[in-house]
Amino acid sequence: MVKLPSPNRFKHFLRSLAAAALIVAAACSSGNPPAPATFAWHLPPGFPLPLTPPENLQTDAKFALGRRLFYDRRLSANGRQSCSDCHQQSHAFSDGRPTAIGSTGQTHSRNAMTLTNAGYNASYTWDSVRVRSLEQQARVPMFNTHPIELGVEGHQAEIVARFRDDPPTAAIFRAAFPGERRPVSIRNIANALAAFERALISGNSPYDRLVYGDDRNALSPSAWRGMRLFFTPRAGCSECHQGFNFSGESRYAGHPKTKPVLVRNGVTNGAFRVPTLRNIELTAPYMHDGSIATIEDVIARYVTARKLTLDATERANLAAFLRSLTDREFVADARFAAP
Repeated sequence: MVKLPSPNRFKHFLRSLAAAALIVAAACSSGNPPAPATFAWHLPPGFPLPLTPPENLQTDAKFALGRRLFYDRRLSANGRQSCSDCHQQSHAFSDGRPTAIGSTGQTHSRNAMTLTNAGYNASYTWDSVRVRSLEQQARVPMFNTHPIELGVEGHQAEIVARFRDDPPTAAIFRAAFPGERRPVSIRNIANALAAFERALISGNSPYDRLVYGDDRNALSPSAWRGMRLFFTPRAGCSECHQGFNFSGESRYAGHPKTKPVLVRNGVTNGAFRVPTLRNIELTAPYMHDGSIATIEDVIARYVTARKLTLDATERANLAAFLRSLTDREFVADARFAAP
């Protein structure tokens, strides 16, 4: 069995982890004030308020509309695909494929990234820093033509008419965007999708129950050892996967000006955004091209590429810790399921 630290050392250890996760920065930052309390965020302990653009403040009505649109195949030109086909809740809002497949059957060159805690990302897509908000990101699969994803380009009027001419759906648009003369629009579709995706917050894994709930039994002995190793320079994992989201740079209310970066990890060719490791157990296969099948294979690839001196037991401990970042409640939360 792993020997747990004494109570005082344990508390110090948790405080160190919390500091590494930017808890103090999130709670005490004196930047822009948070958005008005128009939405019940259900934030996990230690999580900052997501950054919401002033032109698309978060509301319950927008979230409800975005949830419906996320699962509605009428959003694709041929009516065969919705956002949820590539971002499935059971896979932590990824799709389980090496690379995504669009509504016309065209294969994407990139793995469908998880939407876990997407509202905290400083940028979106794998290899660009130009897409800086969920509102912008929502338009990417709609308007991509190489390959076609939802195939909205050239069919905007037709798709808007599908929702506008359906009285129950049109009423939900009016509730989400009150006072607008034409609430059913491509712009508002993107805004509503962003409102739904911004609320996909996951923070109740065994790791969270340890760090924020003081539950010393939340992690297995192997995961304990893996956690300690994860935060060491010898393993180097936390150099890229940082903060409360175990990702690259994060943005949140009071911390809006984070500069997004792309990183060369030494394992793949090219520079890519550092994705969150939260719910990694559920988002296989891995990397930008879905070329690595398992967590163990990812660790082995890093060990080889970076010439790390980790033996088989240490690799297994790291894998156990990464699995402790799985939030089972998140993938079963009825608030995020198809309406």
